[in-house]
Amino acid sequence: MNRRLRIATRKSPLALWQAEHIKAALETAHPGLEVELVGFVTSGDRWLSAPLSEVGGKGLFVKELEQAMLDGTADLAVHSMKDVPAALPDPFVLGAIGYRADVRDVLVSRTGAPLAALPESARIGTASLRRAAQLRHLRRDLRVEPIRGNVNTRLDKLDAGDYDALVLASAGLERLGLSGRVTEYLDLEVSLPAAGQGAIGIECRADRADLIALLQPLNDPDVARCVTAERAVSRGLNADCSLPVAAYAECGERGVFVRARVGSPDGVTLLHAEATASDPEDAGAQAADELRARGATELLESLHGQ
Repeated sequence: MNRRLRIATRKSPLALWQAEHIKAALETAHPGLEVELVGFVTSGDRWLSAPLSEVGGKGLFVKELEQAMLDGTADLAVHSMKDVPAALPDPFVLGAIGYRADVRDVLVSRTGAPLAALPESARIGTASLRRAAQLRHLRRDLRVEPIRGNVNTRLDKLDAGDYDALVLASAGLERLGLSGRVTEYLDLEVSLPAAGQGAIGIECRADRADLIALLQPLNDPDVARCVTAERAVSRGLNADCSLPVAAYAECGERGVFVRARVGSPDGVTLLHAEATASDPEDAGAQAADELRARGATELLESLHGQ
């Protein structure tokens, strides 16, 4: 095969870190292989004035990268798995999933106060309806307000006094060398993560068997199984990654154990489900079935068009 590969990536600092990480891993696994990064500004990066749930969801972060693979200007695309829609369009597949960092959400507060000690009506910045639903369920007094932009842009807004605290992904701060900004790591009982959170995915065309084989040294089977189960929850609910759906899976002796939640953005309703199965797709599907039985379909349908 060609000894030169092109990785399509967003141009944000975190996306570039992840793409560079995969570039180095590929070149280590395959001596003599040359890997080039091709940067793109995606629709999701350009539309910063509205929440993602209002402008098309997190799939807006991958469309341009997929087009680059279709038109031959890139061979692979590297993604944060939490940004990848649960159902990939033809003709794409995830050739490898791995490199999962800490899956937890974290609080970064301006004063150093943890979540329980934030003052009444504190302003919390988050771009995620999932985080908003869980925060408001815990503390109805909080003013959870939307915030967009990359990690550093959000931190700048916090430091400028626009917010009292932010909720972000631990993995992003860790990869950018910003773990020192973390005030509190949120327990999974407080904030269950998004499907795929903390993991890196590598997407390619399904007809590129050569690439899929090349990517296998980068695939982590346990991480891939867990992320597959989590994504099966979203797919079973017909929910994209901008909706208030949380899922986290762990591998154990009995198979894959999945915890899942669906919440109303106001925090009044928070539905829970758990499932275990030897097949990750089955585990995720069972959790989705349980959530639907508890009213998740109606809750999520009520959000469409808002």
